[in-house]
Amino acid sequence: MSEKTKEILINGRPVGADHPAYIIAEMSANHAGSPARAKEIIHRAKEAGADCIKIQTYTPDTITIDCDSEYFRIDDGTWKGETLYGLYGKAYTPWEWQGELFDEAKKVGIDFLSTPFDPTSVDFLEGIGLSFYKVASFEITDLPLIRYIASKKKPVILSTGMATLEEISDAVNTVFETGNRDLILLKCKSAYPADPKDMNLRTIRDLSERFGIPVGLSDHSPGSFSARTAVAAGASVIEKHFCLGREIENPDASFSMTPEEFADMVKDVRETEAALGKVFYGPSPDEEYNLRFRRSLFAVRKIGKGEPLTPENVRSIRPSNGLSPKYLDRILGKVAAKDIPFGTPLSMDLIEGMEE
Repeated sequence: MSEKTKEILINGRPVGADHPAYIIAEMSANHAGSPARAKEIIHRAKEAGADCIKIQTYTPDTITIDCDSEYFRIDDGTWKGETLYGLYGKAYTPWEWQGELFDEAKKVGIDFLSTPFDPTSVDFLEGIGLSFYKVASFEITDLPLIRYIASKKKPVILSTGMATLEEISDAVNTVFETGNRDLILLKCKSAYPADPKDMNLRTIRDLSERFGIPVGLSDHSPGSFSARTAVAAGASVIEKHFCLGREIENPDASFSMTPEEFADMVKDVRETEAALGKVFYGPSPDEEYNLRFRRSLFAVRKIGKGEPLTPENVRSIRPSNGLSPKYLDRILGKVAAKDIPFGTPLSMDLIEGMEE
């Protein structure tokens, strides 16, 4: 177990336990084949509060082959009836757009990230100047690809959907063996959409403690509930799919957030972070007035000089103007140093032998 979680810098911004969550808007297939829509998504993601826009860099031929045998058909779920080649043909982002999208993100002031799926896509992204990389859950066992990405000595964000602890360890060690220590893991449920009850978000803190690196959430569940909960569980990164509208037909629309929903999620995340605050004891400034309504020791009957203090004439009551209730046992049986009127807050000088 690691005692301290490493902090990672992404384009100069620290990402880790003591910093606001880094929020990624995943465009994926939501451009629906339109470069203009892709650029609009970048703008709307920035307006919605995203720190980063993410795309994916592959072609159908770099990720699979054009074959419709049973091995390449999808028989269930969101993409039932598709072949892998056909699905990726609909979903991919043409490489000729990607340099322009990178430039657009720079103009807007939002980080730009991509997931490469083979060495040629890594080389392409190096050519346009990508400053950090994402590895998808389905590629976590492709250690040669992970090694090649990590060898570029840039931060790597690695999703862990479906992975066993052994597979995650192998991937982490593969990155570290290149000398690259700038790694962030994302807890992920690789179901589209994912059910929040199956998210097992306690794993976030466990992963962070095991590997000593920041951990976040790649979230395919509806709404912002899982994202908020993940932040409360220690997530340093939140990634959600982002679309202009779910009515725009594409393979990812059904589990993507609209700009309005994404903005609400960002607000929820930031409010959660504010509520988590820091380790703090004592009254906050807006509580200080209410300190006066704590309990303290008062004379609840008139007490004459020389008269003993008893449970009948001294009680712990509100407000807090008198001695702290912790002194009650010490003063009972002592005698009054002077007359003490009914309703007087007790102080040491009113009690024989208790002057400080």
